[in-house]
Amino acid sequence: MASSIGNGKSVNPVLRISQLDALELNKALEQLVWSQFTSCFHGFKPGVLAHFEPEVKAFLCLILWKFTIYSKNATVGQAILNIQYKNNLSQTEKYQPLSKHQKLWYLIFTVGGRWLEERCYDLFSNRQQQSFSKIKSYISFGSGLLKLCGLLNFLIFLQKGTFATLTERILGIRSVFCKPQSVRQIGFEYMNRELLWHGFAEFLIYLLPLINVQKLKLKISSWCLPITGLSNSENTLAAHCRECSLCGEWPTMPHTIGCPHVFCYYCIKSNFLFDMYFTCPKCGSEVHSLQPLKYKIEMTELHV
Repeated sequence: MASSIGNGKSVNPVLRISQLDALELNKALEQLVWSQFTSCFHGFKPGVLAHFEPEVKAFLCLILWKFTIYSKNATVGQAILNIQYKNNLSQTEKYQPLSKHQKLWYLIFTVGGRWLEERCYDLFSNRQQQSFSKIKSYISFGSGLLKLCGLLNFLIFLQKGTFATLTERILGIRSVFCKPQSVRQIGFEYMNRELLWHGFAEFLIYLLPLINVQKLKLKISSWCLPITGLSNSENTLAAHCRECSLCGEWPTMPHTIGCPHVFCYYCIKSNFLFDMYFTCPKCGSEVHSLQPLKYKIEMTELHV
């Protein structure tokens, strides 16, 4: 492994996956900062930032550049992964920090280029002159060419492992470890626990639709409130058809299923359609036939 940079010795290059992880961490940080910033304007009129969004994003990226690349020669993602930029234009393999010109051009290429890409459409969309149309076409062509060059650079990066972005290759800056790397002890307890819980969750997702919760609920209620355990007043209510055995309210369109108890038509019909083996929650009788009540219930009894 390489010695520390403070000793002035040569440094080791960074693995490809570490460089890509640093780029992803940088993107995640920018999105986090932007989401936190926009949350401050939730109480304002909608679209208040729409007209100045590219400028605001550029200003936030400028602040990030000031406290990362300019101050520490490393982005936030690189600092987390023990990485920083090295001036690869120097003839020595010893660590050389970035020059001020490289830092400034890094700001122009990253922040300025992104701002121009987001703002150029608004700058020339309302212009009808031929000269502005040509400028817009030139910018579109240049943007496409840069993306093509970025793709070629990425393919070269996958082969050689240096210069993950086109900006790094143009400016001659290279990712290196800023401290010696030691062998890490990796524990798999957390991974095993996560795999176990994910497997248990998938098992529940598969099992729960197979359980007839409604029937189980009614079965438990029939055990807890058997017909023999009802008081005389409750039996009298059921006998005189003044309450539904399911919802407990005055029965609407009262129906029976062959037992002494009465149900609302919609209560018994929905439960029977849901479960063809539905049983009465009071006495456990199965549905033999769904029939309307033979005699008329006087609505005046509701006030008795």
